[in-house]
Amino acid sequence: MGLNFRYKAWVFLWVLCCSSLISSVKATVTYDHKAVIINGQRRILLSGSIHYPRSTPEYYFEERYDLVKFIQLVQQAGLYVHLRIGPYVCAEWNFGGFPVWLKFVPGMAFRTDNEPFKAAMQKFTEKIVGMMKQEKLFETQGGPIILSQIENEYGPVEWEIGAPGKAYTKWAAQMAEGLSTGVPWIMCKQDEDVPDSIIESSFLIYFLVRFPEFGGAVPYRPAEDIAFSVARFIHNGGSFMNYYMYHGGTNFDRTAGQFIATSYDYDAPLDEYGLPREPKYSHLTKLHKVIKLCEPALVSVDPTVTWLGDKLEAHVFKSESSCAAFLSNYNDSYAARVSFWGSTYDLPPWSVSILPDCKTEYYNTAKVRTPSIHMKMVPTNTKLSWGSYNEEIPYPNDNDNGTFSQDGLVEQINMTRDKTDYLWYLADVAVSDDEKFLKTGEDPLLTIESAGHALNVFVNGQLAGTAYGSLENPKLTFSQKIKLHAGFNKLALLSMAAGLPNGGVHYETWNTGVLGPVTLTGVNSGTWDMSKWKWSYKIGTKGESLSLHTASSTVEWKEGSLVATKQPLTWYKVRETQGLMNFTCQSS
Repeated sequence: MGLNFRYKAWVFLWVLCCSSLISSVKATVTYDHKAVIINGQRRILLSGSIHYPRSTPEYYFEERYDLVKFIQLVQQAGLYVHLRIGPYVCAEWNFGGFPVWLKFVPGMAFRTDNEPFKAAMQKFTEKIVGMMKQEKLFETQGGPIILSQIENEYGPVEWEIGAPGKAYTKWAAQMAEGLSTGVPWIMCKQDEDVPDSIIESSFLIYFLVRFPEFGGAVPYRPAEDIAFSVARFIHNGGSFMNYYMYHGGTNFDRTAGQFIATSYDYDAPLDEYGLPREPKYSHLTKLHKVIKLCEPALVSVDPTVTWLGDKLEAHVFKSESSCAAFLSNYNDSYAARVSFWGSTYDLPPWSVSILPDCKTEYYNTAKVRTPSIHMKMVPTNTKLSWGSYNEEIPYPNDNDNGTFSQDGLVEQINMTRDKTDYLWYLADVAVSDDEKFLKTGEDPLLTIESAGHALNVFVNGQLAGTAYGSLENPKLTFSQKIKLHAGFNKLALLSMAAGLPNGGVHYETWNTGVLGPVTLTGVNSGTWDMSKWKWSYKIGTKGESLSLHTASSTVEWKEGSLVATKQPLTWYKVRETQGLMNFTCQSS
């Protein structure tokens, strides 16, 4: 299958927020145990992740997601780039960034020593590297890219699958290095089996903020705490750190992974709209500046560590020409006054003070001097006009409405190929007069086992109930008594996918949709196993086929007093009839 820009989701960027401008002379990028070396100089690299497909419209380059243009913008800003090619990226992106057609390639197995997968991966990696070389975007060509990443967080997968994983890791490293980019390659979370020529990068649990998920809490991390963790990383000898995320984002269209919320804000210093989140943004900006002041000492020597008291440390980087000190208080409940080199310093709980000259405290991670600003959306003189459109519930064997029949229950993604989140499972339930009533006189019990992720059940056009899975357990069970009448009853199951998985061992084999068993219990003849019945199917919704979600739709919407309320499967639209939407900033 030819390469096309369905692969667009495979590429994300880490933009390295380094203050040095890119040199126009012949460049080199190497590394040693202390730091990445750019043009012969060790550098402290402070970076922030930004996913340009998730970013604000200024960075959104329509359907092709113009990667080259984005990197050129980064270059114009004087920043470096760590290009995270992957092609597996996870990133809470639908299917981990892979196009869904990839799983249907004969003999395909993801992220292992598998020839079809390796062929597709190599073709894509060569394509991206070729694009970068053609535009002279690697540092050795005068461009901003100083590092590239192959694969992502593969160590746990390799550990679980064993020998095929080890072989794949070795192949991936050799394949990437064979592309002769002139800059080092990185593998992330490849703790024990990283090839000698590859830089291994890791993340610490302490650094993480959980991504937003459906039904989950909005993530939050105080500015003081994240600054403390960054300072600790640096004073322990770290020289290249990355914020995930530094610029939040939005999962547009259907790009979010399984049960991932539309917002990918991450409580980032720059929110998903590109606005500074204060005080975090300014507090971290000051931290970065003081770390860069310490750079000559940090890259020259390893730290000398001395204890100043219980859970109190001093990390000193002293060379012939420079000196920087980090004074740390690891107590989380009480402040401390410490003596260091003849001077006294007050350290708040859980904080690090940074002394770029080993004398003067320029910064303390717990001392936030920027006021908090809370964004609050406020409608101003706005009148909204609502419209509604009722989605049709299809019937079995309605060929004119796009249904088709098949024996038994089918896996959802095999049918939809991820072109839609919806698949209808349709069946006629024939009830004779003899079967109509239970021995107990109660309604029969319908039980449906589904691989997920959500399910609406309709009986004779009426909503009978709903069931949901979750990120931790996407499978679900619907079990509820339903009302049937003598004759033919129309059973319609709307199975909904909440994105596709973006990680896990061989997640390409995981199922979605109603796979059964489906049973009806309590009719006089005993339990009915409906799983092997002939079912009708319809892919997607009528509203999707009418493009109700786009401005091009010409459907007549019900408006005013005719707008539907509390109706299942209803589309709504809204437009402003007067006034403007605005927001205010509140400081505290």
